[in-house]
This record gives sequence, C-alpha cells and structure tokens, in this order.
Amino acid sequence: MAAAARTVFKKLSCHRNAASSSPLSCCSWRSITYMPRPGDGTPRNVTLIPGDGIGPLVTGAVVQVMKAMHAPLNFETYEVSGKMDRVPAEVIDSIRLNKVCLKGGLATPVGGGVSSLNVQLRKDLDLFASLVHCFNLEGLQTRHDNVDIVVIRENTEGEYSGLEHEVIPGVVESLKVITKFCSERIAKYAFEYAYLNNRKTVTAVHKANIMKLADGLFLESCREVAKKYPGIKYNEIIVDNCCMQLVSRPDQFDVMVTPNLYGNLVSNTAAGIAGGTGVMPGGNVGAEHAIFEQGASAGNVGNEKLVQQRRANPIALLLSSSMLLRHLQFPAFADRLEQAVMGVMKEGIYRTKDIGGTKTTQEVVDAVIEKIN
Repeated sequence: MAAAARTVFKKLSCHRNAASSSPLSCCSWRSITYMPRPGDGTPRNVTLIPGDGIGPLVTGAVVQVMKAMHAPLNFETYEVSGKMDRVPAEVIDSIRLNKVCLKGGLATPVGGGVSSLNVQLRKDLDLFASLVHCFNLEGLQTRHDNVDIVVIRENTEGEYSGLEHEVIPGVVESLKVITKFCSERIAKYAFEYAYLNNRKTVTAVHKANIMKLADGLFLESCREVAKKYPGIKYNEIIVDNCCMQLVSRPDQFDVMVTPNLYGNLVSNTAAGIAGGTGVMPGGNVGAEHAIFEQGASAGNVGNEKLVQQRRANPIALLLSSSMLLRHLQFPAFADRLEQAVMGVMKEGIYRTKDIGGTKTTQEVVDAVIEKIN
C-alpha cells in the first residue's frame, strides 16, 4: 500500500487548486493518492540516465539546480544509449532498488531491428501510466489561452506491443494488443487523478468506429470505471476528431485517457499548442517505480546543432524534476523549484531558441538558481 501510494503523480500545483487539504489523503482504502505529504527528510537515491543528444545537457541542468537547493537527493548515474540492444541489467536493478529515475532522451533508430529502450524500460518496470501536463506558462505567448490538459496514456500494450512478423516477403503483420486489465487500470488512474486534483472531465480517446473490438474493449473498460465516479463528467472522442478539436479549441479538454499510440500523438499535439515539448513536464509510473523525463517526445534529442551550441531547453525536465520531488514527498523543495522556473518564464529574458529566445542552457539554469537563492 505505502509503495503504491508513493508511486504516483501530484500535478503541478501552480495551475489548478488541487485537493491538497482533502481528508482523502488519510483514507486507508485508497490504493493511490496525489496528496503532497512531507517525508521524513531522509536523502533519497535517484537513478540518473543522461541519455543521448541533449540529454546530458538537460539532466546536468537538473543536477546543478538540485545542488543549489540542497535537495536531499543523491544521483546514481548510468550511461545508456539508444544504440544499445538492451538497457544494462545494472541500470534496471538500480531503478528497482531506488524506485525512481530521472532520464534524458534515448534515441530510437527508425526501422531496422533495434528495439526502443524507452519501451523496454516501461515494460520491464511495468510503468503502465504516462502522464504529460500541457498548460500555458505565464509570459510565454501561444496561439491559444486557457490550455490546461493532462494526457494519461496506457504505456505497456497497444501498437507498442512489438509483435510484428513478416508473413511472406513484402507482407508484414503488426499486432495491436488491448486487454481489459490494462484498460481498466489506466482508466482508474485517470479518474483517480481527476478526482483528487479537482478536475471536472475525463475524455477517452479512441477509434472504435473502425477498430471495433480492440478500441471497443478500451471504451467498455472506461465506461465501467466512469460509473464509479459520478461527480466527474465522462466524454468520448474519436482520435481524428480529437486532433482537430485540439488545434481549434484546446480549452475544452481537461483530463484525457488514451491507448498507447493515440496518447503519443495527442500529448505531442497538446504540447505543441501549449508552448512546445521543451517546456512540458511528465513521466511514467507504475505500482512500484517511476521514471521522470521530458513530458512529450524529445524530437530534438539527436539535434547535434543544439548540443554543439549548448542551447537545449531545460525547462521541461526541471518541471518534471519538481514532480519527482513531490513523488518523493519533498513538497517544499518542489514548490521552490516550480516557483523559480515559473518566475524565469514570466520575466521572458532567459529563454532558449525553441521558445523565442537566444540564451544557452547554462544561462537559463543560472537564472533559475538565482531565483531559488
């Protein structure tokens, strides 16, 4: 129970009034909770995977800021590259022991026979829920206002099951696997998140008009779970219409729950609407372990120009690290980090190129540290 309670997300507190004072935080019958509870102050070990491309830059930024805050964290660093066949066993063992990991992007080769190490980590550790929080940051001008979307994506099956084979030369079959167990599990996570964070609506994204059995099972599971939360409005939307609605009226969405592939598309679209992948936090969680990383896909993970110029945006991973601190029950440190990052963003002086600035990664980090101090 305690381990499961720790392995969840508390949303960024600056953007919506969470139910942090709710008596539900004390209820023993809930298997998960999103309430910030002060820990005992004992320093925690965190597995650190710098990753590929800009990964070492942005994870290095987090380490600097944590040191400046004197956060009670000890990082155990492991070098992992997306070019490897598998994540080394000692890395998996470290995450299993520490229960939590901070990760930079791992490049996934396109085509060929090399599997994604990101997918391997999710499956090996059963990180069944991906959570990406897409919201407007004060001071960062975007096309749409009032964007505050949480995309909760099933992380272990669907098109990412990796079950592909060549039937005959020139014909490849790829299997999409949807199970009732995983669908109900992710639906419950989404509704619990909504309930305990004062969210009003959960929208299930699907393509059940075409994939009637697979996505039909996902919808059936969401509907069954929704009946247990009468105070939360439940909607359904076909994925293609969802994408159109996102780019035209994103403010209509609150919490979105999706199968694996749709969640990847929806979270990246929502992130682009709200300011870009460089500023959107998130991570992947399971019953026992959690990996925090940039919320939407790190499409620039292999951008050599960014690496050479040292101009990668550290904001997304800094905000993800704030989520990590809440997860480890260090809410005071999480608040300090969030407030410093939001202050820098509001001033609009220290920004990297992807959000309209000219500053380097280090200049942004120095500005955040100055705010903290």
